[in-house]
Amino acid sequence: MNGESGRIGTGEGESDVIISIDAMGGDRGVDVVVRGMGKSLKANPRLRFIAHGDADLLKRTIHPGTPLAERTEVRHADSVIEMDEKPSRALRRAEGSSMWNALTSVRDGASTVAISCGNTGALMALAMLCLRKAPVLPQEIAMLCLRKAPGVNRPAIGVHFPSLNPSGFNVLLDAGADIRADSDDLLKYAVMGASYARNALDLKRPRVGLLNVGTEEHKGRSELHDAAGRIAAVAPTSDFEYIGYVEGSDMPSARVDVIVCDGFTGNVALKTAEGTASLIRGLLKEAFAYSPLSRIGALFALTSLKRLQNRIDPRRSNGGVFLGLNGTVIKSHGSADATAMAAAIRLAFTLADHSFTRKLAARVGASDHPADAQQGLTP
Repeated sequence: MNGESGRIGTGEGESDVIISIDAMGGDRGVDVVVRGMGKSLKANPRLRFIAHGDADLLKRTIHPGTPLAERTEVRHADSVIEMDEKPSRALRRAEGSSMWNALTSVRDGASTVAISCGNTGALMALAMLCLRKAPVLPQEIAMLCLRKAPGVNRPAIGVHFPSLNPSGFNVLLDAGADIRADSDDLLKYAVMGASYARNALDLKRPRVGLLNVGTEEHKGRSELHDAAGRIAAVAPTSDFEYIGYVEGSDMPSARVDVIVCDGFTGNVALKTAEGTASLIRGLLKEAFAYSPLSRIGALFALTSLKRLQNRIDPRRSNGGVFLGLNGTVIKSHGSADATAMAAAIRLAFTLADHSFTRKLAARVGASDHPADAQQGLTP
């Protein structure tokens, strides 16, 4: 039984979805975050927001009487975690910050997903540790703690990677949550990545590949060989197809849907792709501005050029999902503009609307007990 597929905006229910926003975390200020929220609400009236930050500033930016003001609760935060702040220092002074408050809104069940444009390391550290000083909670609340989910040793960041697939994207993980990953971590990444692909990209049976320096069985490190066998073993009961090793050239291809790797490799690959997209845009602009004739040619190709720009525009796939926590957290790019912020909110809505956290936990649990999955005990 799959039970996980669903198209964006056509979820399991029609109730409002509440998103918790760290409004102070981005490089471009509160105004950009608020404009992204407004843009999202115009496209999807089922959204509600809890915005965390300087209450006076937020109330001035979210104009009174607008639909956004009516569907946004502003909660004051006394401080902000800076972008260059070390996670260890952020942990010591986290309580009361906009990032902390956004996460605890999910922990306490006030919202379903938290989004922050802030410090990645601090966000991951706070997401895993924000309950350590909290009192003992009832079981139904404790399940929402933003610590590591049972069976997960290292959480991963899952991102959309531009590809030739019909959706326009593949899923890449880990994109930088942890530079290390042993065979057990890679197995969990495969299960989590497949679950994410089902919910975010509407793929009923995702194809999962393990990133390696070649497709031959003897190539790569020993932990990759071990992970390959373990992933192949759980694939039949986890509703994904394991296609074996993939290379860097396969990452943007239509051969695979989910690419699994350690965080060091994934982050380098992601940044390389972003840099390559920027290079292509620059070279095209230079080429079409080279002469009067080439500028005339650009006018004839304008529609096609805009389509290409949209396909390689990283803003439209903004949002890395922290996978393996007892709650859904999305890291938006620090320099996100309103379009990029709206993309992160759209992703947050999709995952929340399909109860992604619950389904992901069930999948991870089933990977530790494949016999239960075979008996149909896992959704």
